[in-house]
Amino acid sequence: MIKKLMAANWKMFKTWEQATQTARELIVAIGQDLPSDREVLLIPPFTALRGVSETLAGQKGYFLGGQNFYPAKEGAFTGEISPAQLIDAGCRFALVGHSERRHVLGEKDEFLAHKVFYGLDNKLKIILCVGEKIQERKKGLVEQVLTSQLEKGLEKIDRNVSALDLVIAYEPVWAIGTGETAVNEDIVQVHSFIRKKLKDFLDHGEQIRILYGGSVKPDNCGSIIWLDNVDGVLVGGASLKADSFSRIVQA
Repeated sequence: MIKKLMAANWKMFKTWEQATQTARELIVAIGQDLPSDREVLLIPPFTALRGVSETLAGQKGYFLGGQNFYPAKEGAFTGEISPAQLIDAGCRFALVGHSERRHVLGEKDEFLAHKVFYGLDNKLKIILCVGEKIQERKKGLVEQVLTSQLEKGLEKIDRNVSALDLVIAYEPVWAIGTGETAVNEDIVQVHSFIRKKLKDFLDHGEQIRILYGGSVKPDNCGSIIWLDNVDGVLVGGASLKADSFSRIVQA
């Protein structure tokens, strides 16, 4: 059984000490009550990876991820980090194409496709983020935008990629950090569309997990997590405190 993935993206928040403390508090808050159908993924800033990795050591069902990487083994890429370095720090997963990487830092589809391929080829499990901006939604371009992002993002990888190695995260850009959440009907419709595209593009598209991200909170996760084709959540602000994220994990 492929489990629901409950992912916490801490973005550019938390020092080493704050991150390790939050990880410890989360483990205590969940205790023995981690549902058998769930996995927890913590994605702290790079500076805290080793500390959080050590905190999670021996905890069944908990994993570590990187927020980004550069698609090269090593080299003169000042400020970047490689898949090998992420793995050395304890990571199993990495994000690619988060809306902030696309729309704030200017990463383009071709580069993201290379990152997806290179990350998978170097033993990282990849979470490819896709989603539309509010202007695109108002113009009725949601399916067109998602088709383009998925087709281009997955174009370099093997059709036979394992469903255990690839995750898609749908994050409507207009709902990230705004308090706005897509209504359940919209989430079902979009996730169903993504599932159809994954089945078109990949041999194991029916099994690949699709996460929802966009102002997920303890009071709305319980309804979101059980919707059709929702296989987990990617949480930002509400994951920064152990109390709120533990309730999301257990929703």
